[in-house]
Amino acid sequence: MTMKILHRPPSVSDTERPVPRWAVRLAYALPSCLWRLPFALHFEMGQLQEGGMPAYWVSIPYVLGLSVLTESTAIMTIGLVRGWGEVAPAWMPVIGGRRVRPMAAVVPAVIGGLILTAVFTAVPIGGGRHLGLFGVAESVEYANGAWEALATVCVTPVAAWGPITIVLAVAYYRRRAAGAGAAAGAAVVG
Repeated sequence: MTMKILHRPPSVSDTERPVPRWAVRLAYALPSCLWRLPFALHFEMGQLQEGGMPAYWVSIPYVLGLSVLTESTAIMTIGLVRGWGEVAPAWMPVIGGRRVRPMAAVVPAVIGGLILTAVFTAVPIGGGRHLGLFGVAESVEYANGAWEALATVCVTPVAAWGPITIVLAVAYYRRRAAGAGAAAGAAVVG
């Protein structure tokens, strides 16, 4: 019986210089919107309002819009470890086929990472309460411990999204700067 591999990790050989394996793993470990999507269909994932009623607090446009925004951000972060983050894909208007200047990727990535860190990192406000996502005090109750555990597992990694983005931006800059230095050295010698 032969085993068939259903999914191979994408190759990073399309980059100018090798990308460290840890950077690729971090880029692909970014949060996804899968936890949020059931809310668009009013499936509340065990969350309750006061009085034990389901928490119908999220609308379809909000959930879908936020999901598109977060997934777009995650995909752009993957560009920090892929070749299309170094040379814009040919299909892109105006910049297609052109080299991406390192700072044109690094500056937005670092600023975005700082914003993500500020938005998604819980800040203690006393009395055991925290400011959670978007500064809203976390007071969500769950129907049972299993729902709360699932929510914790799904949502907690989001707090690392900002720092991961910053680390990937620094690794991207170092890799691209080393490549530019090597290319400049080869031009002088040749």
